[in-house]
Amino acid sequence: MSIKALIVEDDADLADVLARVLQRRGIESHILLLGAPAPAWVREHRPDVVLLDLMLPDRDGYSVCQEIKLDRDTNLTPIVMVTAVANREAMIKGLAVGANEYVTKPFATEVLYSAIDRALAWRDDLRTRGAAGELHFQLQSDPRFLGELNAMLSALLLYTPLSQESIHQLTWAVREMSGNAIEWGHRKQADLLVTLTYRIEADRVVITIKDTGPGFDRRNLPHAACIDDPAKHLEVRDSLGLRCGGFGILMSRDLVDELTYNDTGNEVTLVKYFAKKPAAQA
Repeated sequence: MSIKALIVEDDADLADVLARVLQRRGIESHILLLGAPAPAWVREHRPDVVLLDLMLPDRDGYSVCQEIKLDRDTNLTPIVMVTAVANREAMIKGLAVGANEYVTKPFATEVLYSAIDRALAWRDDLRTRGAAGELHFQLQSDPRFLGELNAMLSALLLYTPLSQESIHQLTWAVREMSGNAIEWGHRKQADLLVTLTYRIEADRVVITIKDTGPGFDRRNLPHAACIDDPAKHLEVRDSLGLRCGGFGILMSRDLVDELTYNDTGNEVTLVKYFAKKPAAQA
């Protein structure tokens, strides 16, 4: 079966070059010179991959990408940003709104082919596992970005069967766990990235938050609240000169159906079921 691509690029000559490059790989292309029509075109024609420029005359590529990724009917569409904007901040923002890959101009054709192959492999893996949709975000380790994350996550969750109360509970827990990754995992080193994976499955939303820090021993957290004595840790925090707090993990466990850490302690997975949690997993 042939692969179909949408090229969103306002430079007609460059768009033609991209189309010819893809044709050499047996990929059929359609070109749009404006960004605004792209989300509707994707919904109607269901391309296998989108090559998306950032600097478009009518709207920026970030908002186009975000609209495609916030639509549950199209959020499995792989998006490769192809742009002359080469700075790190632009790449992080592109990945934050859901782009799968980020390729800067000028580029070698093999770099573009590899990016497309990875994006298609991501989609095929999700389809094989039966997930209804998955997004990846990368967040700089600065608490200022938590508000933007919260707003985007809230918008995404509106496309699920979760109630408004459940959406509020899950976004609160994600914000708290992301804050822990920034504060404790990365010690607020803004250049380090926290990776979030948002996945819709048949009966649940699964969100994974991972930092690149060394992790921690979950059995030895004297500065964090525990269920047996929720206030005991406050004395420890005071002696260490830490701000009042330490309730995040304990409270988040009550707001989601499942909260689990990997063995290292630098990745936490939050699960919220659309209906009552199945008895077999209680």
